[in-house]
Amino acid sequence: MTSTPACPAPAARGASGIDYAAEIARLRKEKNAVILAHYYQAAEIQDLADFIGDSLDLSRKAAATEADMIVFCGVRFMGEVAKILSPQKKVVIPDMEAGCSLEEACPADQLRKFREEHPDHLVVTYINSSVETKALSDYIVTSSSALDILAAIPEDRPILFAPDRHLGSWVKRQTGRDMTLWPGSCIVHEDFSEEGLLELKKKLPHAPVAAHPECPFSILRHADHVGSTTSIIDFVRRRPEKEFIIATEKHIFHQMAKENPDKVFHAAPGAMDGDCKCAECPYMALNTLEKVWLALRDETPEIVIDEDLRIAALKPLQRMLDITAAKARKPAA
Repeated sequence: MTSTPACPAPAARGASGIDYAAEIARLRKEKNAVILAHYYQAAEIQDLADFIGDSLDLSRKAAATEADMIVFCGVRFMGEVAKILSPQKKVVIPDMEAGCSLEEACPADQLRKFREEHPDHLVVTYINSSVETKALSDYIVTSSSALDILAAIPEDRPILFAPDRHLGSWVKRQTGRDMTLWPGSCIVHEDFSEEGLLELKKKLPHAPVAAHPECPFSILRHADHVGSTTSIIDFVRRRPEKEFIIATEKHIFHQMAKENPDKVFHAAPGAMDGDCKCAECPYMALNTLEKVWLALRDETPEIVIDEDLRIAALKPLQRMLDITAAKARKPAA
């Protein structure tokens, strides 16, 4: 069982004796850089970031700054989104090998083949995808915007939802829309055990369960709240209970514990976790303070996107942004 604090931060000084935190602070100022950290990053990386959040929100915040460089501590597709929205800024990530199982599940050539075979379908693609796959899509969605985007699409249009079949299945249940689902999944959220969760709920009968919609239905059906990383944090903040069971990547605990020091968080058990009972994304774990420092120092690995490809990927992303902005402006009924 994992409880607060979930992930104690290692020392910021590496084996070489370099004070990475101090060097990163110096280089950030020298190079006019902004550092972004996803909620799934290690605690020590979150603590030195200018902004912490989910992927799209971070890219939008970085685009609104006067920074010349963006250091995106997350995974590769997140850096690509930052570059799509900030083409004039240099975007680097700590490790180019930090990919995503969802991105890998939907290669652009396979999506192109589907489109050729199903020209009547609109393609709604989760943001956890490559820039090439986004460029072949009609709409991009996040876990927090998917329901709004589906509501804006005429009901008579057939839809392919890619690449996350679990998020797509959750959207189908919420909207009643009949969609074709791409057979992709997140290796972290796929691993949660329903049997283990039920056992933990017996031990903690008063602890609400919050789950990310990338989880299978076997987990979501036991959740008191289903939503994005940001909405899970908001749920924990609002609720009066002192213990929670969380079904998403364990490093989200760091911000929740900082905001709610009087509350305890338990990771939903994984199918093969052994005694750890916590979920950790192996791609996110590739990023380290040393790699953040090197990315700032050397300005590499850099996200470089052909301009025609960037514009093609921006179109479905902009459709999502326009729909969500219009909803935000609409007066409540």
